[in-house]
Amino acid sequence: MKSQKIINPSNGEVICEVGLADKDAVDAVLEEARRAYDLGPWRNFSLAERKEILLKISQGILENAQALAQLETINTGKPIKESTFMDIPSSAQTFQYFAEHLQEYLVEEKVEIKTQIASASAALIREPLGVAALIVPWNYPLLIASWKVAQALAAGNTVILKPSSLTPLTALELAKIVERSGLPKGVFNIVVGSGQEIGKALCSDNRVDMISFTGSNSVGREIVSFAARYSKKLLMELGGKSASLVLKDADIDLAVNGSLCSIFLNQGQMCTAMSRLLVEDDIYNKFVDEFVDKVKRIKLGPGEDFETQMGPLISEAQRQKIYQYVGLTQKAGARLLCGGKAPDEPALKKGFFFEPTVFTDVHPQMSIFKEEIFGPVVTIHRFSDTEEAITLANNSSFGLAACIWTKDISVAQEISRRINSGTIWVNTYGMFFNEVPYGGFKQSGFGKELGKEGFLEYTRLKSILTDRTENSQPIVRYWYGF
Repeated sequence: MKSQKIINPSNGEVICEVGLADKDAVDAVLEEARRAYDLGPWRNFSLAERKEILLKISQGILENAQALAQLETINTGKPIKESTFMDIPSSAQTFQYFAEHLQEYLVEEKVEIKTQIASASAALIREPLGVAALIVPWNYPLLIASWKVAQALAAGNTVILKPSSLTPLTALELAKIVERSGLPKGVFNIVVGSGQEIGKALCSDNRVDMISFTGSNSVGREIVSFAARYSKKLLMELGGKSASLVLKDADIDLAVNGSLCSIFLNQGQMCTAMSRLLVEDDIYNKFVDEFVDKVKRIKLGPGEDFETQMGPLISEAQRQKIYQYVGLTQKAGARLLCGGKAPDEPALKKGFFFEPTVFTDVHPQMSIFKEEIFGPVVTIHRFSDTEEAITLANNSSFGLAACIWTKDISVAQEISRRINSGTIWVNTYGMFFNEVPYGGFKQSGFGKELGKEGFLEYTRLKSILTDRTENSQPIVRYWYGF
């Protein structure tokens, strides 16, 4: 069996080696998941039994929270504070939430139909889709896996989870927690391997009924082509190039601090990163001065250090990609205010660190304005009025998220309705709630995660119609009445 070394991005050291699945292993997992759905008991478990299993998984995550946080940090490089206080508890809460809302979301609906010549009743019921392949990126390995697994299992599906081969460690620990929960054999399966080697085998196989993917647009397009052969259900959360609008009446401190979080959290490796800051003329200079001053004070360091505010990038390849964007942007004439390189501190030399980077004087036709960088690089632009701001915000092939900073909530609501993005945050950033659906428009994908709408993505709707015409005289009886 092939294996892959798992690297700590903070120091470049090998954490461990993980075995990689080959096509035969993927075939065996597909057969196991298919059999577990078609012949196994899981989809016939009562909702109360499903709830109990999901709550055990939630509790298992909490009981192992410290170890999971440490593992997530050394595998991804993200600061331990983020893993400890955001990613791990949020993962547990997702399983708990969908456990507690199963009966509400899966309630059978009744429809009564009466016409002049017929009477009927219809039952609308939600069923599991079948085998769900869940493909998870490297930036939030446990949290996004938990989103997908919790919803898919709650709906009654069997699952094949494929984590990124760069960051599989917490997903493998999640598999152990799931196994201890009492879930029937074959319902939860995990395969580790590169998307190029096993992705096509997983996504193009007729034994898979649904693919839920979070990742890049280029990989997303390949998955769509793989799935087209059998018309699979797809849920695609792809890239973003999100804009944050700072109006002249905004609370400057709140907007500056919120904007720092919106681009430099997780080293900017977020689909929802607000990599385009649009600031109204009246406050532009003040905003830029305060923003850059605070950017220069962000503490870079190893993810394991609780004082670290920004950790390393995931890999040297990712850092080289960002170097290329910075070079192209400078060559195109943009102004670099800070960052743009790896830090000079000797203690950080072995890790994949990159300084938080700020550009101004960026033209909307530049690559940095249009393309997702997935790193700690932000551009700041002026606008004169809200019409110009909305035009700039919508000048993107993506439509995942946006922020609006203003004290006038009515204005924020009006602007929100005109921005072509699936999620709009007003005077905040990154608030994900299990109750609220999340997903993008345009090249940012289709379908929703979370909320009732996200949960129902993992189900299919069946209509059962019963003719109730009086005296058993439905019109169909006489169509060929010999």
